[in-house]
Amino acid sequence: MVGTGLSVEPARAAPQAAASAGLTPQLRIEQAGKLFASTQHAMDDADAPETLKTLSEQAAQAQREAESSVQALAPELAQLDARIEQLGPAPEGGEVADIARQRKALERQRDQIDAAIKRGKLLAEDARQLGEAIEKMRAQQFGEQLGRKVGSPLSPALWRQFFAQLPDDVGRFQSLYRQAGNGMRQATARHGWAAPLVGAAVALVLLFPLRLWLRHLGRRYAASERAPAGRLRRTGLAVWLLLVGTLMPWLASLAMVAGLHEISAIAPRLERVAEQFSLATLVAAFIGALAACLLVPKRPSWRLLDIDDLAALRLRRFAWAAAGLTWLTMLLRAVNAAARTSQVGTVTLDGLIALTYVVLIMSMLVTLAALHRRRAAEAARVEQEDAGSGRAPSAPRSGWLVVARLGGYLSIGAALVATLLGYLNFAMFTAQQMVWGTVVVLATTLLLRFADDFALWLLAPGSALGRMLRLSTGLPPGRLEQAGVLLSAILRIAVVMLGITAFIAPFGNVSALYGWLETLAGGIRIGDNLLRPSSVLWAIGVLVLALALMQVVQRWLVDTYLPKTELDLGARNSISTVARYLGIVLAVLWSLATLGIGFEKLALLASALSVGIGFGLQAITQNFVSGLILLAERPVKIGDWVKIGDQEGDIRRISVRSTEIQVGDRSTLIVPNSELITKTIRNMTTANALGRIQIQFSVPLGTDMGRLRALLLGIYAANETVLEHPEPSVFIDSISGGQVAINSFAYVPSSRNVYGTRSELLFELLQQAAAQGIALVTPTDIHLVRDPAAPAPT
Repeated sequence: MVGTGLSVEPARAAPQAAASAGLTPQLRIEQAGKLFASTQHAMDDADAPETLKTLSEQAAQAQREAESSVQALAPELAQLDARIEQLGPAPEGGEVADIARQRKALERQRDQIDAAIKRGKLLAEDARQLGEAIEKMRAQQFGEQLGRKVGSPLSPALWRQFFAQLPDDVGRFQSLYRQAGNGMRQATARHGWAAPLVGAAVALVLLFPLRLWLRHLGRRYAASERAPAGRLRRTGLAVWLLLVGTLMPWLASLAMVAGLHEISAIAPRLERVAEQFSLATLVAAFIGALAACLLVPKRPSWRLLDIDDLAALRLRRFAWAAAGLTWLTMLLRAVNAAARTSQVGTVTLDGLIALTYVVLIMSMLVTLAALHRRRAAEAARVEQEDAGSGRAPSAPRSGWLVVARLGGYLSIGAALVATLLGYLNFAMFTAQQMVWGTVVVLATTLLLRFADDFALWLLAPGSALGRMLRLSTGLPPGRLEQAGVLLSAILRIAVVMLGITAFIAPFGNVSALYGWLETLAGGIRIGDNLLRPSSVLWAIGVLVLALALMQVVQRWLVDTYLPKTELDLGARNSISTVARYLGIVLAVLWSLATLGIGFEKLALLASALSVGIGFGLQAITQNFVSGLILLAERPVKIGDWVKIGDQEGDIRRISVRSTEIQVGDRSTLIVPNSELITKTIRNMTTANALGRIQIQFSVPLGTDMGRLRALLLGIYAANETVLEHPEPSVFIDSISGGQVAINSFAYVPSSRNVYGTRSELLFELLQQAAAQGIALVTPTDIHLVRDPAAPAPT
């Protein structure tokens, strides 16, 4: 059927797949071969699109069965090869009879499995090629059907043929009506009206009381304080109304059809009509419910689309008209096919439906044009106000209206031209795809917003699940927000894929589009390894578990075990850091082993990357190795006071790449570990934690040295920071130029106290020397000599 692309065909290969679930791989290959042969034989006589679709599904099923059977036999073949390898080559002089029998049995079994694998691979390739050939035939038929030219509606010949065939077509409809009526009377005569009346009653309950009550329940919950705060309140209500408005009418139609099926009241020729009735109800209900939850004419605060009340009210009416037209179109085409009317009657019906769609779309475009004009006037007014007040422009934008109108005009123009030229199938397809594409885009937009809001709310730090995860696992709020963003991305990707599937469904077989997903589920072979999505998920789970165990062990080391030892802070930091990185390496190796990547393959990978590491990652590797040396030899450790270049400070952290040093201004100096290994560094606390203070000054030659020495030692003794052992000392460094140079030393508990204590001692020295009349320096005499020959100054 051209246009809707919404017909549901039963997958005839599904029962065969269910029956082959308990068979051995060899029997499954044989059964897949039979399915392939029957599909290939039926392809010669297939011409209907529905038949080709079924054959394409059967070819895909045969390919999947063959590929899965080959994958199931591969481990058995590897086991047999390993057992034969354990036996070794047969000796020239013969071997023990028992070993010879085992070797012969193993080789026979291996040959059988190897032959089955080869047959399966060949069958899978043949089925893939057959499926591609069927899809090409379907695409060709689809193009021919769209490009088929019939009489133009403006041509009198078309209407003469239509009226000539009209009596016969009316007779066919009457015959179908009599068949339906006879089937209903006979069924009710045998079984009564109980089942149809129960089905109708259930349908009425689903349509009116239950549907209205569920809608009211959703609105009341969304308006209550129990509803989630934020955007999820609106998008959640919209999705709820969409589900209720879609499922309730569909279930009602199913109940009515089930009541008629219960008494076998549906004639065989009307079975397809009954199926299309339920499907048409589902599609029409979906269109109407989507418009209702997005437009909300009577509640602007809950509206998700950025339009005004007038446009929302008019578009809501047009949406209901589109839903009714879609329902009527699908049902009329099913009845037309069941009645087997003439070709000219079918063409005329399609032309009338296409023109009706064109009129409906033109009415929507007129409404959007009026909305665009109102938006433009509002934007001009706001722009004038912003320009008068000097504010930045804040006029509302409506770019989506321009895109929607442009797409609508192009579709309407193409449909009108195609209708007038006689390409009614193309006109019908274009008009219906315009409506269906709009529905898919709006539904995808709604689901994207809902997925984003739901994921962010679910893993928000303040939500119930977020609080439970924070309290049970200790995760910081930032990590939960990151997890919410990742979950939102995954859900949005799934919604986009679903929207693409719904949009391209009328163009062909959707199962062929997602054949690559089935291939991915079966595994991707990389070299000798087969990577499956399940293996990747297991590897990720193992990695997360291993990292969690590593974190637990490191916390036990840092908080429980290492504080009970006699190791200092630096040694404890070195042990915990090495344990952390060792745990990360073991976790990665464990996860790779889960993927089937052994250590010998990692060695090959490391050797292949050694050249790149040697050239491109030389600095990183050098710092990494230097960090390991620092953690092992510990020439510097946490808490040491070091001086590198013109910077000095405390070592706060040592990692495998760099070392953090806190300097005097409280800033952090990050030094690559290679600098601490290859360059000269002064560690002032590595062997002796004491700090030395040196004070140098000069006094006149006539100063009493004994009194000066006692004064200086008294200043040292009075300072609480200066240590008694080693004792302070005072020396005469030199005597020259009428001055005596004094050099004195004192010691403090830490090098960090040298600067401050030295300043305090100098303050005290200046005060006491001035009080006792001791001059620390002798003033310099300056003599000015005048040249007698020089002219006198003016």
